[in-house]
Amino acid sequence: MVRVVVVDDEPMVCRFLRTILSSAPDIEVVDEAHDGAAGVDAVMRTRPDVVLMDLRMPGVDGLTAIERISGLTAPPAVVVLTTFDADQYVLRALRAGAAGFLVKSTPPEDLIGLVRVAAEGHTVLSAAAARRLVAASTDNLSARDRARELVGALSEREVEVLACLGEGLSNAQIAARLYLSEATIKGYVSRMLDKLGCVNRTQAGLIAHDAGLVGS
Repeated sequence: MVRVVVVDDEPMVCRFLRTILSSAPDIEVVDEAHDGAAGVDAVMRTRPDVVLMDLRMPGVDGLTAIERISGLTAPPAVVVLTTFDADQYVLRALRAGAAGFLVKSTPPEDLIGLVRVAAEGHTVLSAAAARRLVAASTDNLSARDRARELVGALSEREVEVLACLGEGLSNAQIAARLYLSEATIKGYVSRMLDKLGCVNRTQAGLIAHDAGLVGS
């Protein structure tokens, strides 16, 4: 079972998400919370696989909650719930450790599939969405400089793998492109995340975009 915690200050949104997700035989909504602090508590108490997190909430907001959750041992995948996909808060959340984002108008059948994707450790973020978010960033110059400095510490093969992460490719897809085994790619990704100080593939993918490794 994929265990999910829903965090949104609108009880109606929580009920809607619970209804949709509970219709899937392999997904269980184990808790819900209506502010960031309660969301962190719910995560620590129930240890879910996936957290659906609103960003704008009273008290402790979603961004702060994501930062706290990312600092936990073996944190769950956090997927941001947002109304506008070009929201700069979304980019800040991804840099803080979110695995991706979902627009609240996402069709129910897509929502279920994307929760499964997040639970498997994959990025819930298209390359096009990442490009749009990075391009809209007001912090573009400093982010580019930081990214290029980080990439400079990687091997040539690691840079190739990083560029593939920026395109949102899975380990199997990267292995096929680079003519390597999936196990080898998994090792490259693990070591690269350590070198870059990233908590997940999404953060690494954003570095690839910031550094200009992914074409427009």
